[in-house]
Amino acid sequence: MASTVLVVTALEDLTADRVIDALNEREVPVARVDPADIGSDLAFEFNLGPDTPVWGGRLRTSSREVEVREVAAVYYRRPTAYSSRFGHLPQQQRDFAAAEARHGLDGVLNALHRAVYVNHPHAVVRADFKPAQLQTFTELGLRVPPTLITNEVEAARKFAADHGQVVYKTFRGLPRSLDGHTGAIWTQRVKPDSFDETLAVTAHLFQAEIPKSGDVRITVVGRQVFAQRIVAPDGALDWRRGDWGELSHTPIAVPASIGAALHTYLDSFGLVFGCFDFALTGDGDDPDDWWAIECNPNGQWGWLPDAADITEAFADILTTEVRKEAAGHGVARRP
Repeated sequence: MASTVLVVTALEDLTADRVIDALNEREVPVARVDPADIGSDLAFEFNLGPDTPVWGGRLRTSSREVEVREVAAVYYRRPTAYSSRFGHLPQQQRDFAAAEARHGLDGVLNALHRAVYVNHPHAVVRADFKPAQLQTFTELGLRVPPTLITNEVEAARKFAADHGQVVYKTFRGLPRSLDGHTGAIWTQRVKPDSFDETLAVTAHLFQAEIPKSGDVRITVVGRQVFAQRIVAPDGALDWRRGDWGELSHTPIAVPASIGAALHTYLDSFGLVFGCFDFALTGDGDDPDDWWAIECNPNGQWGWLPDAADITEAFADILTTEVRKEAAGHGVARRP
């Protein structure tokens, strides 16, 4: 009988801590693992054969031992990259060890029989591309700012001439520097006279600026929807760039048509959870006030005022799967 929730994440993850605490309060067995601990802190033996047609075996951490067939649900958060684990090796050895760990250890953890994933890493990868996100939004009838993806300077200049004020956004943000530090490139206004032939080097994302009254972060967990209107004190174009402690958060009702579209969006990518960002014009009563910007399929939510309710929503889903398995009604739901 599957009865354990497996939480896959790094050691320092306050968001995962919230969910683990909620599961502990419900007396649901929980095992936490960071695959990058592979070595003396993480050992495993998985087996498959004529008498065992699905992967079985044990996963051992410094504090827990888990039979993988007992895993009913997997909360996949933010595990440490294997590149950190093998960073001391020469490049060829590092790449080989990381690839073998990813295809071997992750290969089993991502294919646990009958386990429900929140979210499955393969689904996260598929849903992590902004072009696919924006196209899906439009297919579902959501409003999206006019958008251009290009590496041609004349195309960028024409787009700016056609739409007036234009903003630039990154697709993925900055990677870590060699010294391990992270940075960010915020959404920013750009002018046509700043475009030059260096645009040809890589892909660029431009959008017509929406004259917004605020932003909305919508966190969807299963069938539950949590929405907060966010206003920066200085009317910043990108609310993420300042002091988050100074942001104004107000609960906001999501129009029924918008909510239905978000559930369909998650279903289309095989996701159980997602953090959606919208630009808001007007007061938000009219669905036309809502402009879809992006969906982070593994987004942060622990900083939101309704984080306690979101935590319970995660615990509800993961606990439900354990109870289904206990009752003999588990259903495989892997992409």
